[in-house]
Amino acid sequence: MNNEEIRQYCLSLQDVTEDMPFGDDTLVFRIEGHVFLMIGLDAIEPLIAVKCNPDKAVELREKYKAVEPAFHCNKKFWNDIYLQRDMYDEEIKQWIRHSYEEVILKLPKKIREKYSL
Repeated sequence: MNNEEIRQYCLSLQDVTEDMPFGDDTLVFRIEGHVFLMIGLDAIEPLIAVKCNPDKAVELREKYKAVEPAFHCNKKFWNDIYLQRDMYDEEIKQWIRHSYEEVILKLPKKIREKYSL
């Protein structure tokens, strides 16, 4: 997947917004104001940063060489996925969806109820 395909997929998820809060080098996707995915636009290797629970983070890192702890965020929960290595598009979409759902699970129950997971 390239950056535009990832962007379109993220925007297809319910109530997702995008912005560039750090200038023009990082595209950030949010659900209810909470970040669930970042695309590094100026990275040497194309990459996205996804949020996941610590157990999933370990699974992700063990399964794929393309995944490393995110140096720019809480390394326990965030992972950088390098897009041109050993992951297929459907796997990338799964991890984007997982990151999206992780954020929804942390929302107050009243807000969370409008999302079907």
